[in-house]
Amino acid sequence: MKRFGQTIKLKPDGAAEYIKHHAAVWPGVLAKIKECNLSNYSIFVRDTILFAYFEYTGNDFDADMKKMAAHEETQRWWDVVKPLMQPIDSATSDEFWADMEEIFHLE
Repeated sequence: MKRFGQTIKLKPDGAAEYIKHHAAVWPGVLAKIKECNLSNYSIFVRDTILFAYFEYTGNDFDADMKKMAAHEETQRWWDVVKPLMQPIDSATSDEFWADMEEIFHLE
């Protein structure tokens, strides 16, 4: 199992809508997340900063992320929520959500 922390910014005019959508995530999107070996998935918000935490229990993260990206319902979900966000300033050109480095963990 690998733990992930990621961050991104909400556009100021998109925060309320983003939060509203995450109060009722589409069932097919939730099922695909689980099918792609993600668990304990949480998203936290403070002002316009989002922090996501999840655990990956599969054997091929890249393949599972490609499978999720190819899922039509997930693509439609992203079409709804992605315009409400923007990468943080230090995100690389291939990151939307920026991966964070884990520096401490207490089991």
